Amino acid sequence: MKSLTVTREAAPGGVKVTNAGIRTDGSAINASYTAKYDGLSSEVTGEGSPYDSISVKQGDANTFTYEAKNSKNKYRATGRVVISGDGKAMTTTASGVDADGKPMTLKLVYDKQ
Repeated sequence: MKSLTVTREAAPGGVKVTNAGIRTDGSAINASYTAKYDGLSSEVTGEGSPYDSISVKQGDANTFTYEAKNSKNKYRATGRVVISGDGKAMTTTASGVDADGKPMTLKLVYDKQ
C-alpha cells in the first residue's frame, strides 16, 4: 500500500467503514460497507477491495473480529481490530489466504488524523 485511509462511523447496531487509498501499483481503493455486529455477511461496494463481503462481531467497546471473503476468487481472511483506549490508534491483524490461495498475514497500524 502506498496510502490507506479508513473511516469508521457508528451505524445502527454496527459500523460503516470507508476505505480510500492507493496501492503500490497505482490502482485505487475506494470501497465501503455497513455491517451490523451480528456476524452476518454484508456486501462491500466500490473498487479495489480484496474482499466483496464481510461479517463483523463486537467483542467489547474497543475490540472487533471479522471474516472477509471474495466470492470471485480464493481470498479469505479472519481478523481482529483493536482500537486503543484513548481512541488515537487502531490495529488490525488478520490471516488467511490471498486471491491465489497463498497463505497471508497482515498487521496494519493506523493513527487517528
